[in-house]
Amino acid sequence: QVQLAESGGGLVQAGGSLRLSCAASGRTFSSYVMRWFRQNPGKEREFVASISGSGGITAYADSVKGRFTISRDNAKNTVYLQMNNLKPEDTAVYLCAAGGTKSGPDYWGQGTQVTVSA
Repeated sequence: QVQLAESGGGLVQAGGSLRLSCAASGRTFSSYVMRWFRQNPGKEREFVASISGSGGITAYADSVKGRFTISRDNAKNTVYLQMNNLKPEDTAVYLCAAGGTKSGPDYWGQGTQVTVSA
């Protein structure tokens, strides 16, 4: 069982930056692929980024490529999402997820709200 807790969301102006964190419980954190998703009410959940257990392989949605960076610190059981040059369309609840597949992670966090004003 893995428990995930996101933090770092908030209100920022367009062009600004935020860094999200996702702290995980459990001793096997480094064995999990970690992913960030985002969701707005009434819309489908959208994949944002993923990182392999070792951190050596990352992937991004086209909409965030070049602006967002996913990273992890396995010693701290934490995955990060550095978001730069934020746009109003990045506004969403951001959720981290562990394990499973892109379409069906094993574990989910509660999410953290990111709001980007124009």
